[in-house]
Formats: sequence, structure tokens, C-alpha cells
Amino acid sequence: MSLFESIRQWVRSFDAAGSGRRWEGAKTLDSLNAGILAAATPAARRAGYYARNNAWVSAAVQSLVGNIIGAGIKPRSAHPDSGVRDALHMLWDRWTDRADASGLADFYGLQALSVRAMVEGGESFARLRVVPSADGTVPLKLDLLDREQVPLSVSSDLGNGARIRAGIEIDGEGRRVAYHVYRARPDDPFGPLALETVRLPAEDIVHLFQPLAAGQLRGITWLAPVLLRLHELDQYEDAALVKAKVAALFTGFIRDPDGTVAGLNDDSGVGGVLQVGMEPGSLVPLPPGADISFSNPADPGDYGPFVKNHLRAIASGLGLPYELVSGDLEGVTYSSIRAGLVEFRRRVEQLQHNVVVFQLCRPVWERFVRLAVLTGALPVRDFDRDPGAYLSATWLPPKFDYVDPKKDVEAEILAIAAGLKSRTQAIAERGFDAEQVDAELAADQQRAQRLNLTFSHTLPAREVTSNG
Repeated sequence: MSLFESIRQWVRSFDAAGSGRRWEGAKTLDSLNAGILAAATPAARRAGYYARNNAWVSAAVQSLVGNIIGAGIKPRSAHPDSGVRDALHMLWDRWTDRADASGLADFYGLQALSVRAMVEGGESFARLRVVPSADGTVPLKLDLLDREQVPLSVSSDLGNGARIRAGIEIDGEGRRVAYHVYRARPDDPFGPLALETVRLPAEDIVHLFQPLAAGQLRGITWLAPVLLRLHELDQYEDAALVKAKVAALFTGFIRDPDGTVAGLNDDSGVGGVLQVGMEPGSLVPLPPGADISFSNPADPGDYGPFVKNHLRAIASGLGLPYELVSGDLEGVTYSSIRAGLVEFRRRVEQLQHNVVVFQLCRPVWERFVRLAVLTGALPVRDFDRDPGAYLSATWLPPKFDYVDPKKDVEAEILAIAAGLKSRTQAIAERGFDAEQVDAELAADQQRAQRLNLTFSHTLPAREVTSNG
């Protein structure tokens, strides 16, 4: 048997690679980058339209942003010196309110805007700028950029293996070295008339997107798997609503072959429409030959289950529980909602740590710390010897609310008591810093003793220190 015949035999071993009438019209996936270059912009614009005009999509996008970012993913320095940690946290807390170059949000608000842009458009960009501050805060500002300011159409070969692809400049080793950026969005009516790209170093650009394959250059809207279904469902709902509205406008129809029915030829009729009402128990005499029949609108049938089924598919395509998209809690039980939320929270944690923290939070923190050292806001002398100690940080995402607070807290207490997890880990999972919580507990106890306050259930001080 020849090699070609052997390959054909192997292909036939997998139905997914077969051919024939059953596979006619089936689509295959070509290069992801090629598909993104062709489809990313129209798909992102359609997704943006539905995110602003469709109630289900608006709820889904807000739910994703709210669960991924919430009140913000916050850093806690991992430096071994508590004095350095406290100084960094103080500088960071002062800076976050001044992080936005436009002044519209704090750093955590910028996180939410960036993630929303990533969900709708597939990606978001931010520029890190050094801007001197008059109030002594670290001179770092973030400028959010629209995805269309980094044009997909800019591509060229620069020689020696370097190239520009989809607005991203890559060196011969495959590293991103620069981004070619418009000063404004191309269709911005208040932007410059002449569109010229500016080359910005890659270390000054934050590019946030969820990679789907190795070598992926740009992002694709998260709504891509469900956009067509959304479009069809939106049209179906509009048609069903208009049909029901038109049917409801007709109360009845009068057949009057002789034109003798009262109300159609006198002042009680307007435009040929009878303007008289009916009361309970009314008996309406009709002339000979006249007849009246009442409108009986068609029953929409399985409208509710049909829409619900498609909403389930849309929620699944976005990685969301159906209840968060629809707000429909009919038939939900404790076990079912818990199972759905557990799986959803796994996805959220993956996005928080593998995408948002790695691509957005970490570069901002590292630039912030370096500028704090360079400007003298953080007076240290050993930074060059061990920069990793200063740049390392633990990021605390927003806490997830308990499905059943009593049972979940009791389960955590048992896990801590059995040595299966630490208090530090349990507190971090709630979105707080263990050192800060312990300091607040100690301060609360000291204040209670000073004011001679007594509570029904108080954690002894020795338990606070021994279990930390």
C-alpha cells in the first residue's frame, strides 16, 4: 500500500475527517489570525450594537464585567519587609484615584472599562504614560485606546525577520516590540482629519485579550459564537411583538353590505372606524344583513419555551449561567444554582488570573513600582540588587458571595481547623488581605476593651494570633 493510500485509510478512520453527502456544506476553521483580520471589526461593531440595544446582551456583558472585576482586582505587595509593603500600599491607594489620564475613573474603573471592551470588541488597549504630578503621587497615567486605533490593515515586512502584522510590530525572535496606533478612532468626528499611525514601544502598551490559539495576534469579540443566533432571535421577538400588537388593535369586524349600520355614517365614526364603546350586558341591535365578528388573535404557541431555549444557548456560548442573563429564577433550586455558579466561578477565576492580572494588572504594577523608586516616592537603595522583591505582588480579586452563607462559612471553619487551608488563604479568597484583617481585628478588640464593650460572641486574641 502506498503512503497516499495509507493516509486516505487513516482519514477514513475518523468520521470528523470524512467526506460525502453528510458533510456537504460543513465549514472548517482556517488560520485564526486570517479569520480575525477579515472578521474582527464587523463582528466587534455588531457586538457593540447588541450590547447597547439588546436587554439580554446588556445583562450578559454587565454580569461578566461585574463578576470578573467587581469593585476591582487589588494588589498586595509580597515584599518581605512590612515597612516597604505598607509604603507601597499607601502610595498605590493615593495613585489609584488619579490613574486615568481623562479623569473619568479610578484604576479599578479602568479595569472594568478594559474588560467590557474586551468582551464586546475582543480586545482593549491602554497606553502607559509618564505625566508629572503636582500632588506628589507617582507620575503614571493610563490612556484607554479603542481597538480600531490599532489598525488591522497595517502590515509590512521590515527585513531580518522583523515584520508588522495587524498593527503589531514583531522582531525576528517573534517578540512584540511596538504598536502602530492612530491618534484617534478612524470614525471619530472630533478626531484629526488626517490619519497617521504613531509607533509606540510595546512596553508602553497594555494589550488585553483572551488568547484562543498559539500565535494569536488580535482578539475576537466574545459574542462571536452567538451573534448570528442573537440577530435571528432579535428579529423573531420584534416580529412576534408587532404581530401581537396588531392583533390586539382589532376588537371586531362589522360586515355591512348595505351601509346602514349606525355609527359608520354619522359623527360617532372617525375615518371609517367605529368610535362607540360596549358596556357589560349590552344588547346591540343590528339591521338586516349586518353581522359582527370579534377578533381572535392567534396564540403564539411555544413562544416562551422557544425564546428560553435560545437564551440558554446564548448564555452557554458566553460562559454564563442562564439565570444571570435572563434573571429568570423559575424552577431554580439550591443545588442547581450552586452547581451552575461553581462552574462559572472557575471560568471567572481563570480569566482573572490568566488574562486580566497577567496582561493588565501586572504591567501596571511593575511600571508603578519602578516610577515610585525612580522619583524617590519610595526611598530604597537595594532595588537594583533585588527588583523582584519589590515588583512581586499578590492580586486579590473581588469576593464571591456565598450561595448559603451559614453552610459555606461552617465548611471553611472546618477546613481551617483540619489544616486543609490557612486563614490567609480563606481571607484572600474573600478578596481581603490577611494582615490587614488581623490588624483590624486587634484594633477592634483593643477598642472594645478600652470602652468596656461586651459582645455575645468574640474571637479571643490568642486565636487570632495562633491561627494566622
